[in-house]
Amino acid sequence: MKCIWGIPAMIKRLLTCRPLFLLTVLCISVLPAGGFARAAAGDSAALLEPELLEGPFVGTDEIIFTVRSVGKDGHWYANFGYWSSNADRMMYGRDGSRLCALNLRTGQRRDILNDEGGTIRDPHVHYDGEKILFSYRKTGSIYFHLYEINADGTHLRQLTDGAFDDLEPIYLPDGGIMFCSSRCKRWVNCWFTQVAVLYRCDADGGNMRILSANIEQDNTPWMLPDGRVLYTRWEYVDRSRVQYHHLWSMNPDGTGQMIYYGNMHPKTVMIDAKPIPGTGAVVSVFSPGHGRREHAGAITIVNPKRGPDELSYARTLNRKDEFRFRDPYPLSADCILAAHARDIVLMNGQGRTRTIHSLGAEHKDYWLHEPRPLRRRKREPVIPSRTSTGSKTGRLILADVTHGRNMAGVKRGQIKKLLVMETLPKPINHSGTMEPISLGGTFTLPRILGTVPVEPDGSAYMELPALRSLFFVALDENDLSVKRMQSFLTVMPGEVTSCAGCHENRTDAARDKPGATLMAMRRQPSKIEPIAGIPEVFDFPRDIQPILDKHCTACHNYDKREGGLVLTGDRSPIYSHSYVTLLGRYVSHGKDAVGNLPPRRIGASASRLMKLIDGSHYQAKLSAREIDYVRYWIESGAPYAGTYAALGTGMINLQGRDGDLFVKKSEAMARRCASCHPKEFPVHLELRYNLTRPEQSLVLLAPLAEEAGGYALCKSKSSGPGDSNDVGVFIDTDDPDYQEVLADIYDLKDDLDRRKRFDMPDFRPDEHYVREMKKYGILPADCNPNTDPLDAYALDRAYWKSLWYHPTN
Repeated sequence: MKCIWGIPAMIKRLLTCRPLFLLTVLCISVLPAGGFARAAAGDSAALLEPELLEGPFVGTDEIIFTVRSVGKDGHWYANFGYWSSNADRMMYGRDGSRLCALNLRTGQRRDILNDEGGTIRDPHVHYDGEKILFSYRKTGSIYFHLYEINADGTHLRQLTDGAFDDLEPIYLPDGGIMFCSSRCKRWVNCWFTQVAVLYRCDADGGNMRILSANIEQDNTPWMLPDGRVLYTRWEYVDRSRVQYHHLWSMNPDGTGQMIYYGNMHPKTVMIDAKPIPGTGAVVSVFSPGHGRREHAGAITIVNPKRGPDELSYARTLNRKDEFRFRDPYPLSADCILAAHARDIVLMNGQGRTRTIHSLGAEHKDYWLHEPRPLRRRKREPVIPSRTSTGSKTGRLILADVTHGRNMAGVKRGQIKKLLVMETLPKPINHSGTMEPISLGGTFTLPRILGTVPVEPDGSAYMELPALRSLFFVALDENDLSVKRMQSFLTVMPGEVTSCAGCHENRTDAARDKPGATLMAMRRQPSKIEPIAGIPEVFDFPRDIQPILDKHCTACHNYDKREGGLVLTGDRSPIYSHSYVTLLGRYVSHGKDAVGNLPPRRIGASASRLMKLIDGSHYQAKLSAREIDYVRYWIESGAPYAGTYAALGTGMINLQGRDGDLFVKKSEAMARRCASCHPKEFPVHLELRYNLTRPEQSLVLLAPLAEEAGGYALCKSKSSGPGDSNDVGVFIDTDDPDYQEVLADIYDLKDDLDRRKRFDMPDFRPDEHYVREMKKYGILPADCNPNTDPLDAYALDRAYWKSLWYHPTN
């Protein structure tokens, strides 16, 4: 037995302990031969013990790592590319970087590559131990590309190029390379930065092809011992944007994409996962909540033997106050290399650490990253490709749509078809929230592709477009939603894949069937049947407001206001009054919340609006086509804007940290309203102001006397200005405070009229949308965004179509 934790301060504390406790702690504080040697301080490392060098580090003379400053943005994913509204604002440090090797026997460090103005990241050692693959932004460039270099620092060669970022590469056992890339041409749905998803290429960087249809981030791919790839997938369909980033797996050709661990358990970023040799388990960083900068968090051992949902099979090695470790590399179950700010540490299976290398004080602005052993390793088995590059579709077999978690009360035969939808990527984004795409709901626009039938035994067999982000809504005999997928799936070209049920538990076997063969498998796969007369992508002002104008606004307007509702299309600061009214009380959509909700919890079947348009509500008699419009608008997430060109445009932001900014700035509002409403009005901010007809603003109508055409909802405490209790109702529209507030609202209207909203005449996309559309080749480079005709809806469609998979032979 050999002591490895002989820190003098610890020994001093232990000597004051009771004998039994002291004996227990001392036993914990020693390891058998193969324990860690104590590190020296500063820019050097102590020699590792022979037991370590001949054990978990066998065949390893050096470890490699990178030195660089940390990203400028605090988000775990925002470490490449540029800010959406400022292409000169880069998301990475530009203070120089190094790729280094540390000799474990001598403690000497050498530079393999040093760039005083560039950034080096994500090194990966070749199977032969003689080459290193990495991502590199050279001095003078704004993009990361893949490079390879010999371990001795010779023969640096560039593998990829172009106006995109290539990151986190790994060698594949078939000789190829897998990596993450912004070549997918999309932006984070809830932030100002770009997306990178999984790609692969040949060893020389050629034959590049996309493997993922994710419209959010894929991260940190790594080989599993069985030949699959483990990676992190962030996604949110009808659920929280900040809670679902978990471990997934796929084959190296992109087929077989499935959850590996954690997708049912929110509030953790599970990232940088790697297999632990000889155990069947993996080590991963569990970064708390929505993740921390540079993937920092707790080193966690995950054993997948009980399936992807068993929380007890994930064991965190660190205390909560120690959730600052990064880049784990397991050499054994009891020896893990990791980074910790300016240190490289060894961690044992109980989370105890030893520092083996530190940066000196002169490097205070830099961290150490990505320690890996420089040695030979065995190739994983090669999984034969299951794709056919000449096919533009794949096939999916669903055994029983009623079999799964949270499907209580759903019986075979109740689900008649599946609505097939596609969640669409964003060409730009300018916000951490969802406006103006929705109000509290979807961040992205869904496209309705059509439906496929479900057989009486619950089975379905369908042909789906390849490399698209697809999700399903299970529909009953009335085409109302029974269950929503709240996730997405992808098929690769020519792939045939299957699932046992709807949100099925991975540890469950498929149910027994009455016959020997699934009913859906007794025929050819169903092609998606488009829904005639229905927009693929809904736009509320264009598609839904005309229906309200025809059937609803005669009773629900500012003059009549039956039930206290206004369903006119008057513009509010961001949306329209009708949209805000419906979304608040009558439409149940996928909110920014948890996933896998019970049947009929969200969608058309859970929306009160569907009952009000079924012919039983007074004179509201909608046609079948109009009912379909409303129903499928709800099933597509009830969006407001139907174009991504609306992002960052046509919005008057009045919401501050402490309430309504307009009220704060308005002296008249402060005089007349603050005594009853010191903090907030009892109505949604969007409904207070009418930027189409300012006189119809609720902040004016509510305190205005009925005799003057108001609602008199606020009771008068004075007769008018000048009274000592000068608050309350406006007696008439000549009241100076009324006129002051009205003038302020007209100023807001004038501001909106200058800015233009997507549904207003002469609207033009902003310069950032145009910039990206030029970069993607959708608009010509010489397009003049101020004078050339620009149809935002057509541009969106052309952008999405440009991302579709096109067969290569």
